[in-house]
Amino acid sequence: MKKASSLSELGFDAGDASSGFFRPVSDGMDSTPTWHHRRRLTKVSVIGAGNVGMAIAQTILTRDLADEIALVDALPDKLRGEMLDLQHAAAFLPRTRLVSDTDMSVTRGSDLAIVTAGARQIPGETRLNLLQRNVALFRKIVPPLAEHSPDALLLVVSNPVDVLTYVAWKLSGFPPSRVIGSGTNLDSSRFRFLLAEHLDVNAQDVQAYMVGEHGDSSVAVWSSVSVAGMPVLKSLQESHRCFDEEALEGIRRAVVDSAYEVISLKGYTSWAIGYSVASLAASLLRDQRRIHPVSVLARGFHGIPDENDVFLSLPARLGRAGVQGVAEMELTEEEAKRLRRSAKTLWDNCQLLGL
Repeated sequence: MKKASSLSELGFDAGDASSGFFRPVSDGMDSTPTWHHRRRLTKVSVIGAGNVGMAIAQTILTRDLADEIALVDALPDKLRGEMLDLQHAAAFLPRTRLVSDTDMSVTRGSDLAIVTAGARQIPGETRLNLLQRNVALFRKIVPPLAEHSPDALLLVVSNPVDVLTYVAWKLSGFPPSRVIGSGTNLDSSRFRFLLAEHLDVNAQDVQAYMVGEHGDSSVAVWSSVSVAGMPVLKSLQESHRCFDEEALEGIRRAVVDSAYEVISLKGYTSWAIGYSVASLAASLLRDQRRIHPVSVLARGFHGIPDENDVFLSLPARLGRAGVQGVAEMELTEEEAKRLRRSAKTLWDNCQLLGL
């Protein structure tokens, strides 16, 4: 029997199949309805159907953020299997159309395109070591993606995310407000989790940011960490003598290494990044104007040279138009110095690409 994802693929003519079950409601003046409400549908495309891409697609699906989700991957059998697996859960999920193809044309008309495709990070490998393997892949992905969806928001998740967001910006020709990297949105969540566990509060009540590179040179902004409007660092240092500079660096290091720990234990990360990206998708598609630490064009901020088109994470207001502003954080001189150092590390890598 032919394998299929719909009855039409089995030879049944769809036509107006629903007409046998439903009768139109008359407007009282004519037996034929004269008006149909049509709202604009929201389409999200996920490029890369690996563990991260499918975790993102599944979370977006369950949160009812899109009317259509398009999946793209280079492996046709795996791609179709992933699509069918989600389609078979239709009775338990919001009504969302799922399509898939190895050709980028399936993404046509996307409102949000999420790029997760890339070589998988192996245990012990830094994100920056992934660079050369992934840039070549982006040259095949981004131009056709931009061609099929010229008005889309482009959200990059592939690592090293900051450099690849720069690559996507260059290759797409999009304005920088419509090219965003997932950046330290997840790092900040990990930071908030560690603090929340120590303070015995909900992580949602902890205001704390990691900025800069999503990776080894990220900066923990201790000076602005707060709970219920109260500065946390001063309180911790007064109640715990061990909260010195060495301890703070140890906590920052634990945040950075947490992803490596997950990779060493299960081979990859998926669920946390799925929820993180879904939160970004919600802010963008629903115009929520929420603040997220994401990778944005950071030239001119905190002493980063105006001529350096470097992308790194800063708290940004996200809405339907993309990045609608970047917060002017108050950093200590040491924090600003570390941020500039992180920017230099990233910019040095960008310059090697010749874009």
